[in-house]
Amino acid sequence: MPTCAQKPLTANLANTAKKPAAGKAGSGSYVAANPAANETQLYLSYLKGKKIGMVVNPTSIIGAKKIALVDSLVKVGIQITKIYGPEHGFRGNASDGATVSNEVDAKTKIPVVSLYGKNNKPTPADLKGINLMVFDIQDVGARFYTYISTLHYVMEACAENNIELMVLDRPNPNGFYVDGPVLDTAFKSFVGMHPIPVVHGMTIAEYAQMINGEGWLKGRIKCKLKVVKMLNYQHNLPYTLPVNPSPNLNTAQSILLYPGICFFEGTTLSLGRGTPFPFQVVGHPALKGKYNFSFTPVSIPGVSDNPPQKNVECFGVDYRNYDTNKIREDKKLNLSWLLSFYQNFPEKSKFFIAYFTRLAGTDKLQKQIEAGLTEQQIRQSWEPALSKFKEVRKKYLLYQ
Repeated sequence: MPTCAQKPLTANLANTAKKPAAGKAGSGSYVAANPAANETQLYLSYLKGKKIGMVVNPTSIIGAKKIALVDSLVKVGIQITKIYGPEHGFRGNASDGATVSNEVDAKTKIPVVSLYGKNNKPTPADLKGINLMVFDIQDVGARFYTYISTLHYVMEACAENNIELMVLDRPNPNGFYVDGPVLDTAFKSFVGMHPIPVVHGMTIAEYAQMINGEGWLKGRIKCKLKVVKMLNYQHNLPYTLPVNPSPNLNTAQSILLYPGICFFEGTTLSLGRGTPFPFQVVGHPALKGKYNFSFTPVSIPGVSDNPPQKNVECFGVDYRNYDTNKIREDKKLNLSWLLSFYQNFPEKSKFFIAYFTRLAGTDKLQKQIEAGLTEQQIRQSWEPALSKFKEVRKKYLLYQ
């Protein structure tokens, strides 16, 4: 297993001593888990004297005051040479899917290299002068959430350029279960790079270990990896994120609904982009008369510039009050929503779009739905690959 720097802290960062209170399982409140970024005594001394690159975004915060980790480290004299920003950018001011350009951060004057623009992977020129890379981004535990793809490319670039990567671990709000079809690598894309199920049940550091251990980097190269663990984290306990992980996952409800609702990104339906409640509603204009609830997506600059079904009233279902404890109890993503909407959609040949296959990670799921298979039959087809993944996953877990 990777090791952590354990030297004593020599400078305080942003109220790191204050930790979230414990919460009851199922309550959706904070548990005693403390993101590794807050555990400065485990890594601060290791950063000193090195030229640091940081893969960070607005979730890369530290302490009760939610100060950006970059800003805190700069304040105590850590030499951050470059910042690398994923989808939505370093400061999070880019909308969904928008190309992000290289820039200079206005606050720190540090160059920012976009990993969601011309290149998804840092080039040797991008890495010039760096001798330690730090990755600190909040994931939500779904295969199609692109931060784990960014992690892959950063690990690969670091391995090829002999740069060590330190991963500061954070809780996975969907870390309490594993479910969904395992990706067929014939359908590999930036929203699904590895043969894992939709819900992988791993923290970002555990996932980094799996990428290394399973030989998923190009040429099966290995990245020199240093993991800084969280304290008191358990996979089965709920965790509410202190900041939104991305512009369209703006509530704890949306994060828990995300693994099931995101399938609608691969259909002609709207899942609420362009409304105040994305990933919490689903609908389409053609469903008028079948559902009473309605909403109208509009352009929201910096969040969703051109959402599906823009400026058209959509009829469907409001999941804002859906009891997410059911997901926790069943330990399954909700497949029934997709099946139900398909059954009710009037022009079934226009329901799916090409993107669905990339999200599903296989062409089987669409064919199964179109053929009228039941949820039970579809779930049975996920085996034995799903159970095999669960066994492999155990090798890389850092927490209970």
